[in-house]
Amino acid sequence: MSNYRLLHTMIRVKDLDASIDFYTRHLGMSVLRRTDYPEGKFTNVFVGYGDETSETVLELTHNWDQSEAYDMGTGFGHLAVGVPNIYTTCEALEAEGVAIPRKPGPMKHGTTVIAFIVDPDGYKIELIERKA
Repeated sequence: MSNYRLLHTMIRVKDLDASIDFYTRHLGMSVLRRTDYPEGKFTNVFVGYGDETSETVLELTHNWDQSEAYDMGTGFGHLAVGVPNIYTTCEALEAEGVAIPRKPGPMKHGTTVIAFIVDPDGYKIELIERKA
């Protein structure tokens, strides 16, 4: 488990420009990368204080069709943890009775290999395969 690391926390935002302004101008973070997913109708912007290879960052997800403000119950998305081999990790977790609602495999609108597990309180945790 020494290769595990918290990668990012994702929150959904209604107004992407206002959120980028808040985290960069008010909290001193930098925009690290931005990706639009036209087929999925969403944009991901990663902000943080340092390089993603060594620092935990914040993922701002903007769903293009969202017209209402998010409430706290739906605003939080997930935590993300990098693992060296997602398939063996998920096998071990499943053997321990951990719920895996999204089995390992490439993400729908990209190539990153991910899975989702659920903690005892129902919070989703994204596992992301990170080769050493």
